[in-house]
Amino acid sequence: MPDTPSPDQTPKQRLALAVRYDGTSAPKVVAKGKGALAEKIISTAKENGVLVEENPYLAEALSHVELDAEIPIELYRAVAEIISYVLKTRSRMEKAG
Repeated sequence: MPDTPSPDQTPKQRLALAVRYDGTSAPKVVAKGKGALAEKIISTAKENGVLVEENPYLAEALSHVELDAEIPIELYRAVAEIISYVLKTRSRMEKAG
């Protein structure tokens, strides 16, 4: 009988999400995917100069949000911290030239 890994030994597929924040309403999940689709989301973001923040716990929580839906209030603080980080980093990069 061939060795079959138990479910807890199976490697998890990479998960990626894109969140859009326009500054006027709650952030929305605008893309999400696992495996090859996750890799495509990440590469597309990088190609377009979008900062990528790796946070597997937040990604897992946001993966349950429907596409184009606002994030739940329970996740506001975590997402706000990421948005703040992105805005500060972008500002520093623009100042550096």
